[in-house]
Amino acid sequence: MALTGLEIFKLLPKTNCGKCGSPTCLAFAMRLAAKKASIDECPDISNEAKAALGAASAPPIKLVTIGTGENKLEIGNETVLFRHEQTFYHPTGMAILVEDTDSNLESKITEINNLVFERVGQILKVNLIALKNSSNDTSKFTNAVKIIIQNSKLPLILISDNLSILEEGLKITASSKPLIYSANSSNYEKMANLAKQYNVPLVVSGENLDELADLTQKITSLGVSDLILEVNKGDFLSNLTDLVQIRRLSLKKTFRPLGYPTLVKVLNTPSYDELFQVSVYICKYASIVILSGIELWKHLSLLTLRQNIYTDPQKPIQVESKIYDIGAVSDNSPVLVTTNFSLTYSLVSGEVEASRIPSYIIVVNTEGVSVLTAWAADKFNAEIITKYLKESGIENKVKHRKVIIPGGVAVISGKLQELSNWEVLVGPREATGIPAFLKEIKI
Repeated sequence: MALTGLEIFKLLPKTNCGKCGSPTCLAFAMRLAAKKASIDECPDISNEAKAALGAASAPPIKLVTIGTGENKLEIGNETVLFRHEQTFYHPTGMAILVEDTDSNLESKITEINNLVFERVGQILKVNLIALKNSSNDTSKFTNAVKIIIQNSKLPLILISDNLSILEEGLKITASSKPLIYSANSSNYEKMANLAKQYNVPLVVSGENLDELADLTQKITSLGVSDLILEVNKGDFLSNLTDLVQIRRLSLKKTFRPLGYPTLVKVLNTPSYDELFQVSVYICKYASIVILSGIELWKHLSLLTLRQNIYTDPQKPIQVESKIYDIGAVSDNSPVLVTTNFSLTYSLVSGEVEASRIPSYIIVVNTEGVSVLTAWAADKFNAEIITKYLKESGIENKVKHRKVIIPGGVAVISGKLQELSNWEVLVGPREATGIPAFLKEIKI
């Protein structure tokens, strides 16, 4: 039975040291009770307390890391079935399958590397390259591994039915912590030993959820805990059902044998069917999706969907509050003011770029809300903008004293001019009017 926050608190050292990232031991206990933290985050807890807490303090879905450095992928550690209840934390990892028999492997890797997009101030990209040993040839597989690591920084999934070939690939890549595929009822001991020897995460495959649960218990007893469950019934609806069942059993029943991230494959499928299936899997709990298509339009759609699903519904996407230089700015460049809502900034900066007039954009911290919403909440008023004009350092960047505000808040122009001693120009109400406006004004 799960322990309450107060029950957990009684077992903590009560030093309030903050080393765990929480300000007090009670706050940390509440995080543990909510499955948002791991007991290992407390450096001072006694072994007796750690043993007493045990599984009660562990997240219902284990956090698993693939890769190292800035491109590592963290999956799992989710706490809710529906994002409106709280949020989803670790976005679905998008993996593209290549094979060691591909004659144009280098060009494919280049295409995969180029699947990078910027949307509302965030970088969207593919996360993994899945290399399949189709040749059953050691040299071809290891050569393919070398080509990938020489041409891409993305983490790898190594796929092979031949354990000796898989190990040769691991010898090359173990330090970058690839994911290996896969353990099943006939080879789980050997695969577990391989994962343990090289300290890498392991995919577990079974005919059904009962077999998966049985395998994870056997593998964890061998000392391997970084597991990913493959959902692969062969048809879309069965896969979807299993993904939902795994999530529900993990969160609602705290069923530890299935408390791991999930993986599903969508291969050799027509483009629009692939797009549909992957979209549903992103929404319904797949931690990794392996697909074969590399089309730009498809991945832009999928990555945009993923971004939306894994955005905290209670916290708008924000950009950093600072001065942004658009183009080759000078001391005569126009100065525009807007809010730090990502979509607002993206629209404004895009139109400024389109005008081809180098400009400064001062982004005011409005806690991630749009212009009119921020004005209505008194987060984007004359006093706040005046303060940002002084604190931003824009006065040292331009020799004029003219600032452009959004047309939607023209009502604050008089007071802003009085408080800031800047001449206030009221810009267009819509971002699309910015290019024409910048070309007409004189700074």
